[in-house]
Amino acid sequence: MAQVSMNNQVQVKEQTQRVSGPWRDAWRSFRRNKSAVAGLTVILIFIVLALIAPLIAPYDYKAQELVQRLKAPGSTHWFGTDDLGRDLLSRTLYGARISLWVGFLSVIGSIAAGTVLGIVAGFYGKWLDMLISRIFDILLAFPAILLAIAIVAILGPSLQNALYAIAIVNVPTYGRLVRSRVLSLKNEEYITAARAIGVSDIRILARHIFPHTLTPIIVQGTLGVGTAIIEAAALGFLGMGAQPPSPEWGKMLSDSRQFIQLAPWTVFFPGISIMLTVLGFNLLGDGLRDVLDPKSQRK
Repeated sequence: MAQVSMNNQVQVKEQTQRVSGPWRDAWRSFRRNKSAVAGLTVILIFIVLALIAPLIAPYDYKAQELVQRLKAPGSTHWFGTDDLGRDLLSRTLYGARISLWVGFLSVIGSIAAGTVLGIVAGFYGKWLDMLISRIFDILLAFPAILLAIAIVAILGPSLQNALYAIAIVNVPTYGRLVRSRVLSLKNEEYITAARAIGVSDIRILARHIFPHTLTPIIVQGTLGVGTAIIEAAALGFLGMGAQPPSPEWGKMLSDSRQFIQLAPWTVFFPGISIMLTVLGFNLLGDGLRDVLDPKSQRK
């Protein structure tokens, strides 16, 4: 009897392990995507380094020691020093905080504004759809970086204003994505049935439409963080983003561009940090698209 009971327990355990669901299946598919896992690993490493930067940074990122200026990487300064004798390892670690902060917050702002505008335009249509769509078209008519530069020029150069500019220029991307999704959903039979029984528009949007827009938003948002980091670095490089002595990666590249031949490490480490972080988000975004897109799952 004990053996039979043990066998039953094993069978129940195996059946439990075989139970599948959308999120469980998505996680299994994600784990099989090696490039996506690699991207997530890179992102998590940079996030952890950014969080513990005050604990592991060997020097104050603002501390200047002119006698140590442009010192090559060594045992004292692992990443070398810049033209003011500041430790590049410490500045790179603190720079991860700034770049990730700008990337995440700007994307969250873009998603919030774009989702609201896209839902309103797609669900209610008519003149609201026309007005919001024309606003999107106007914003998309300008190259993103040029529009961001114009916004920062109006607001004034600063990291906060650069964040606002990046969020604004990316609103149409999420707005049009959500609008197209809402247009395909609002005429579904279950939406028509909900309206017929008197369900309010707010409840329909919150319970039946918004949840179905999350998948494309998650995928695009993941890719968008990498784009936002590049845009923040570009603004910083042009002197319109983070201001001294902030160790933002783009600003570090700008400050060191005249020393490329004399001290190449001053541009290598912030540059490779930008490249690896953006690559991580791109790999993760591509993996999420493969996992969460039903069309790709059927192929």
